Amino acid sequence: MLKHRGFPGRLPGTDFQFTLRRANPRGVTQLQARERRSDRKPADRRADEGFLVALIEHFGDQPFERGNLDAGRLAWFFGREVIPAEDPFDPESYEALLKLDEKVILANFPHLVDVV
Repeated sequence: MLKHRGFPGRLPGTDFQFTLRRANPRGVTQLQARERRSDRKPADRRADEGFLVALIEHFGDQPFERGNLDAGRLAWFFGREVIPAEDPFDPESYEALLKLDEKVILANFPHLVDVV
C-alpha cells in the first residue's frame, strides 16, 4: 500500500480521518459511491471539503493511486468528483488509479474555484 507522503492524515483540529496507517489485514475495503444528503452535519461537510481540497492540492489533474487514502472518506466523492482512471477498475485494490473530475468539482463545490 502506497503511503501518500505530505497528504494530511486528518482534518486539522478534528478526528476526521483522511488516511490509513497500515493496510487492513482482513482485506481491502471496497470503494463504492455514497449518497451525500442535504441533512449531513456541518462538521461532516467541512471534513468532506477539507479532504477534497487536500486531494486537489496534492494530486491536481494527475491520476493517483488509492494507496492509504481512507475508503470511507473517498466514498463520499467516488463516482462524482473522484472517478476511476483505469479500465477495468478494481474497487478492492490499494493500487487502483483514480483521478479528479474538475468539471464536477466546480459544479458541486463552486466556492473552490480558486483551489481548482
